Amino acid sequence: MQPLYTTIMDRKNFLKSGLLAGTTALMGSANAFEQNIVSNNIDKLVDANGNYIHQPLPYSETFLEPYMDAETLHLHYTFHHGGAVKGANKDLAMIKKALDDNNLETVDYWTKKLAFHASSHILHSIFWTNLTNKQTRPTDDLLKRIDKSFGSYDRLLALIGETSKNVDGNGWGILAYQPYGDSLTVLQCENHEKLTQWGCIPLLVIDVWEHSYYLKYKNKRADFVDAMFKIINWDNVAQRLSDATKLTS
Repeated sequence: MQPLYTTIMDRKNFLKSGLLAGTTALMGSANAFEQNIVSNNIDKLVDANGNYIHQPLPYSETFLEPYMDAETLHLHYTFHHGGAVKGANKDLAMIKKALDDNNLETVDYWTKKLAFHASSHILHSIFWTNLTNKQTRPTDDLLKRIDKSFGSYDRLLALIGETSKNVDGNGWGILAYQPYGDSLTVLQCENHEKLTQWGCIPLLVIDVWEHSYYLKYKNKRADFVDAMFKIINWDNVAQRLSDATKLTS
């Protein structure tokens, strides 16, 4: 499974060249992402007309059991992720209408809603590909960068674990590539779009909205985060890192 990133461009070409967290911008080569779209449809977030699309999951709804139950996965993917896709399309339509009508009184509202919904769509699409049904570990360049940025793999797990478990309200723990320093960084994102760093490309995301875990783990968010560590697809994270460095080189 390969990754997704975005570069800034007009909507009709959005995601043809890459995918970017929180709709932040990074200019760079699109070749790595274009090759990825051919092999992994979930990474293509919009159609030829620039409308957001909800791609099928890359596995069955029972694939992540027992760590994520099928009912939670179904509800999460179908209604929460799917709702973000519908919301983002409505936001775009309302912004276009405001421009066509030359009435910009409501654009502040709709641009905020678009930031929320589009960021949700992006992060969820990464989240599904970050998970597998077996335990893996980082290797090679990814492991070297983890050691350089955090001291060790165990220290990274401790950092992103605490970051994810302690999000105020709903949000995400994120491991990202920061191109300006050619380094890895951990972010604590509230909702889907707050507390980000400009330019960061997400490699690994952990969803700690209550709908991600409440049916199985009740109010025990920490147990859910610990369970996710057992099914992270570090090969996917490594591929995302490889593509990120190509996009920004």
